[in-house]
Amino acid sequence: MENALQQLPFDGKRIVLYGPESTGKTTLAKTLARHFSTGWVPEFARDYLQQKWDTTQTVCSLEDLPIIVKGQLDLENSLVPQAQRFLFCDTNVLVTQIWSQTHFEGYCAPEIMHAVDVLAYDFYLLTDIDVPWEKDDLRDRPQHRNTMLDFFEKELIRRNLPYQKLTGPHQERLLKTVSLLEKIFPKIK
Repeated sequence: MENALQQLPFDGKRIVLYGPESTGKTTLAKTLARHFSTGWVPEFARDYLQQKWDTTQTVCSLEDLPIIVKGQLDLENSLVPQAQRFLFCDTNVLVTQIWSQTHFEGYCAPEIMHAVDVLAYDFYLLTDIDVPWEKDDLRDRPQHRNTMLDFFEKELIRRNLPYQKLTGPHQERLLKTVSLLEKIFPKIK
């Protein structure tokens, strides 16, 4: 996996939608991409794991995680050429690290930890749990939302990564984010 983990160069900013399951990341990524007339990177794991569930009725295993990391990066790289100013990533390798640690008793494969260290993202949008949890085949922790949110935020702090926590309904999150990104990353005139 390590040899294949290279990000394509991008003159814009990679913005990660980041947080626990069912917190509005995909909706916000799509809306932000539309607002800024740019691309967004869907969550590779969602389709991959849904197909696994549909065909085998089994959930994510440790063996799936390196495949997910590589698939997510391949998808991101495929969308870089179409992106303008921002590329909104509906998850990244740091989410996979956290998922591994919270679902496999603290364990995360060294190659995934290495990927977290070498892949670069410019800003994280931490989505709060103040939106209703929606059940599907893959979501599995509605009763642990506070714990998961805390874990996600502590990892950003531990790694000293730039982020903003987003609360409120979708439209409020969108307006806050647009204003924030315009302030932090003003257009070059």
